[in-house]
Amino acid sequence: MHNRCNRWQVISRLHLVLSAIIFWISCFSIVGTGFTASAAEMPEIQQRGYLTVAVKDNLRPLGFRDTNGNLQGLEIDLAQRLALDLVGKADAVKLQPVANRDRLSVVLDKKVDFAIARVTATESRSRIVSFSVPYYLDGTVLVTKDASVKKLSDLAKQKIAVLNNSSTIAKVRFYLPNAELVGVNSYHEAREQIESNTAVAFAADATVLSGWVQQYPEYRLLPTKLSTEPLSVVMPKGLQSDELRRNVNQAIARYLEQGWLQQRSQYWGLP
Repeated sequence: MHNRCNRWQVISRLHLVLSAIIFWISCFSIVGTGFTASAAEMPEIQQRGYLTVAVKDNLRPLGFRDTNGNLQGLEIDLAQRLALDLVGKADAVKLQPVANRDRLSVVLDKKVDFAIARVTATESRSRIVSFSVPYYLDGTVLVTKDASVKKLSDLAKQKIAVLNNSSTIAKVRFYLPNAELVGVNSYHEAREQIESNTAVAFAADATVLSGWVQQYPEYRLLPTKLSTEPLSVVMPKGLQSDELRRNVNQAIARYLEQGWLQQRSQYWGLP
C-alpha cells in the first residue's frame, strides 16, 4: 500500500507540473488574438479614472460578502490591486457581481472592462475572449472529516461523493479506480452524504472546498491535487484592447514574481 501511495503521489506531481507547463505555453499563444470588439480601451479607462470588473459575491474565499455586506476575497484583492496599478487608486474600481452563466457575456457585451470571477482558461473559451496569465491554479481536491483519512491512498476502496456529470468523476476514477463513487446533485447533498456516513469524502474544486472548510472547520482538505485548472482574468479580444491586456498581464506577472499573489492566496486559506 505504501508503494502504491508513493506511485500516486509521483503521478500527481508529474501531472500538475506538466499541466502547468502546457497551460503557460498555450496561454501566451492565445492572449491577444481575435478581432471581437469589446470593452473600453486603456486610454478611455485612464481618462474616466476607474475600472469596471465582474466578480463573484457568493464564492468564499474568492469573492464573497462579509457580515457588513462588503465584497472581499482573493479576486476582490486582485481587482483592487489592478486598479491601483492601472488607474492609480485601489478603490478606483466598480465591482459588479455576476452569475456564472454571465461571466463571459458581460465582457463580450462591453458591460465591464474585464472579469475576475473564477473562470478557468480553456481552449474553447479562448476562441471568444482572451485570458491573462493565471493568478491561481485551481484543481480537484478531496475533503473529509474522517480522522483516519490522512492521504489519498486511504480512500482507495472508500465511498467518495462527486457531483453528477462533472469532470471530477474521471479524475477520481483515474487516481482511485477501486473507490465507490456516490453521485450527488449539489454541495449541500454532498455534505449530507458525509454527515450520514454514506460517503467518507467529497471531491470538487479546491477554491470551492477551501470555503467549505472555513465554514465547517471539522472538515479538512487532503493535500494532493488531482488536476490543475488555471484561473485567469477574462479580457476582450481585438487590437483595440492590446494595451489593456498587456498591462493586466504584466501586472499579474509582477504579482507572481514578487510573491504577492501567493501571500494573498495563503491569507484566504487557499491550498
